[in-house]
Amino acid sequence: MYLFVINKKSGNGNGYRTWIKIRAALDARLIRYRHVFTESAGQAEDVVAATLSEPEHWLGVAVIGGDGTIHSVLPALKEFGIPLAVIPAGSGNDTARGFGIPHDPLSALDIMLAGRTRAADLIATANGLTLTALAIGFDAQVAENVNASLYKKVCNFFRVGRAAYLVGILHTLLTFRPCGVTVACDGVTGAYPNAWLTAISNVSSYGGGLQICPDAHPGDGQLDICIVHGCSRLQLLRLFPTVLTGKHVNLPFVTFLRGQAISVEFDQHRLALGDGENLSAGPLDITVEPNALRVYAA
Repeated sequence: MYLFVINKKSGNGNGYRTWIKIRAALDARLIRYRHVFTESAGQAEDVVAATLSEPEHWLGVAVIGGDGTIHSVLPALKEFGIPLAVIPAGSGNDTARGFGIPHDPLSALDIMLAGRTRAADLIATANGLTLTALAIGFDAQVAENVNASLYKKVCNFFRVGRAAYLVGILHTLLTFRPCGVTVACDGVTGAYPNAWLTAISNVSSYGGGLQICPDAHPGDGQLDICIVHGCSRLQLLRLFPTVLTGKHVNLPFVTFLRGQAISVEFDQHRLALGDGENLSAGPLDITVEPNALRVYAA
């Protein structure tokens, strides 16, 4: 049996509209399933954990929603060893993109029903597990501003959620101030003055498709780190179009690292988001948990 977790409010109601399509397809194919609706991360985590503890042979947990809904059920999936299926219905849909899952819900359903899974690492901090990326600094603030904005709702309405992040970059540039950051990667420490962001990534893109760490792979047992530092606002603004295609990798103010154990400490308080969810709590100690999850993928 499959368990479907539906965030009805994802993507301005796209979560519920997607569920209607999926439910019809499941019933037509006589697929056995249970479903639960959720409106918050805490609710999703509790309901999924309670349901998976029931004496049933669970084939997978399918999340119909955005990356935040997926983020909330990671602890339960890891605990019970149940594979994740993704039916994208959010704004950024970074998890779906990172695992090559199509945006069309019925095509995404077909991937789950085909039964093929792949191993995925998880990013672990004291504040929880992350599947796609841990964003600290400017990029996290962009996401926070986007989530609180009217333009996100407008972009979702026209099904161009990625555009909201581009608007958010311009919005955040007006107020954000860089500061120094110290990053230790597998025991090697470096100090980076005038740092804008540090992104620890398990997949190649985040923020609706920004190729922040183009060489990142979710199952290689390594975390990829991108540090943007020592540049002006104008240079940062020019950086982001190149991030869409991964061409920023050779810029002198972009540093890449790769490792299994990372610590990040900014000189000033910085927002940290894992899968778009707030994980802020001072200095961050980050490790990789290799092959901690299985994901239905083509």
